[in-house]
Amino acid sequence: MRISHEMLMKLANDQVTQRAKKELDVIAVYLYGSLLGDDPLIAGTGDLDLAFIHSNSLPEWREIVRITDDIHLDINHAGRDMYRQPRDLRLDPWMGPVVYGCKILYDPQHILDFVQASVRGQFSRPDNVMERARKQLEHARQIWFDLQLAGPPDPALLGKYFRSLDHAANAIASLSGPPLGERRFLQRLVERSNQVGQAALVGKLLGLIGGQKASVDMLQKMLPDWQTAYRAVENPPARLHIHRLGYYQKAFDYFLSAGQPFQAVLWPMLRTWTTAASLLPETGQQSWHNALDQLGLVGDGFGDCVQNLDAFLDQVEDALDAWSKKAGA
Repeated sequence: MRISHEMLMKLANDQVTQRAKKELDVIAVYLYGSLLGDDPLIAGTGDLDLAFIHSNSLPEWREIVRITDDIHLDINHAGRDMYRQPRDLRLDPWMGPVVYGCKILYDPQHILDFVQASVRGQFSRPDNVMERARKQLEHARQIWFDLQLAGPPDPALLGKYFRSLDHAANAIASLSGPPLGERRFLQRLVERSNQVGQAALVGKLLGLIGGQKASVDMLQKMLPDWQTAYRAVENPPARLHIHRLGYYQKAFDYFLSAGQPFQAVLWPMLRTWTTAASLLPETGQQSWHNALDQLGLVGDGFGDCVQNLDAFLDQVEDALDAWSKKAGA
């Protein structure tokens, strides 16, 4: 079955209509993420990112709902309180861009209309762009400090390392758009870095995740162990939900096919595998450790990674300073 953009939009609207009738505390729903772009699918797979705003205060939680083997809903739930200060949201490096660019699907009380209009006010002013970018870099640097006090590299520690890189890369990406999605992280980073004259940073980041040592053959041999670890997690978090396995697997197969940027596999594979390994006993972590050892990310190589991360964060800071000076922020 061919899946079109129009079909996906209809699915999203139908789901919202059905659930709003049943869940009476839902006061607004919006769509965000890849479906708002020109190319939401990879190898025929994709997700519909929806945010449900509830009248009652509640802890934010994430829900995965299967539509087909290739399409699922990725729903975030949150209370109204999260949206009560839209001017603060404007400066939030994650929520600000999401609310700014989202498509409102349900908003009978026009609550979200007001919030979005407030967020969009002066959103692109250089000083506001710079504040969002610097918050990302500050988070990355704080994690780097935490790594100085850590012990031998294990999945939890590597998870922090990747989060630091995530924040640093998104500091650059936020100068010209919203945060980067996981599956196309490296591809989109190339585009965003080029837009602000910082193309060299992509190669630096690629080196920090083992890209210079990777090959198509190596990554193809790693995938069965990645899948085993993914499936082995009991009571997995939403991002490792079983309905998302094909969403990752088919994208990985696509990137490893002829003519595609095979190194794009590294980011989503390493992030999800590291999360899975952190939830498994040590006996289930060996294949993860072997894979990251081949890439130079554990063992004696991890110290060099942390040192090079420091240099990378300095380069990102220089890039932000250069952008700020040019934009007059």
